[in-house]
Amino acid sequence: MTQTTAESPARRQRAQIKERTLRTDQWWRYPLVTFIIFTAFLVYATWAIFDTKYFVSPYHAPFASPCLATSCPPDARLFGLAPFGDWYTLPPGLLILGLPAGFRFTCYYYRKAYYRGFWLSPPACGVNEPHKKYSGESRFPLILQNVHRYFFYAAIVVGLVLAYDAVKALIEKPAGLGTWILIVNAVLINLYTLSCHSCRHITAGRLNHFSKHPIRYRAWGFVSKLNARHSQLALISMFSVMGADLYVRLVAKGIIAFSFA
Repeated sequence: MTQTTAESPARRQRAQIKERTLRTDQWWRYPLVTFIIFTAFLVYATWAIFDTKYFVSPYHAPFASPCLATSCPPDARLFGLAPFGDWYTLPPGLLILGLPAGFRFTCYYYRKAYYRGFWLSPPACGVNEPHKKYSGESRFPLILQNVHRYFFYAAIVVGLVLAYDAVKALIEKPAGLGTWILIVNAVLINLYTLSCHSCRHITAGRLNHFSKHPIRYRAWGFVSKLNARHSQLALISMFSVMGADLYVRLVAKGIIAFSFA
């Protein structure tokens, strides 16, 4: 029989490290760059919501599409309809931007990005965070992250609307630079949406037997490949939608000549 000896109190204690981190690399670059990029995007989106130059036929700025009130230019209304009628006179972006914004802010990639860049929770792996307590996503406001799958359905609709705007521009002005900017943006937005973890789960992620659902299995395989590029698509589509929106507004303001656009 072997005799076991109790560990000394010194050995049971955790290492006493006074430094914030022992990392020697530039770990702060990721949260800093994330903070700068996201802040610039939020500033631009806020300006775009209240900017009135969002449409020049056949181009529709993505941050203001769809336009659902009679205050919108007739050609800018989705299928010519204005279900919100005359009572709504505020910018169209206030009606719809909450849907794609909610989808992005609850996205798994964006959670990592702004948790580190804005909330410093934690700012990087192996770096102490300034928060004394951690409640996860069980309390407000982080509990709202759990509605991500519902924002996914809304994002599908928004992606289809942007695709409709791009096709409409292609029909009316096939050689226009703005047309192809809107097409590229619509493709990237929809690829980002389809690469979502919720899309992968809804497609076939909860099935027990793939062999009984071959079509859904193929769809799941396609979405899984996109899901591996979810973070890249999230970032690229953020730049594409902002760039497409800005381009249309510059054309609408006359800063870029319509004949060139």
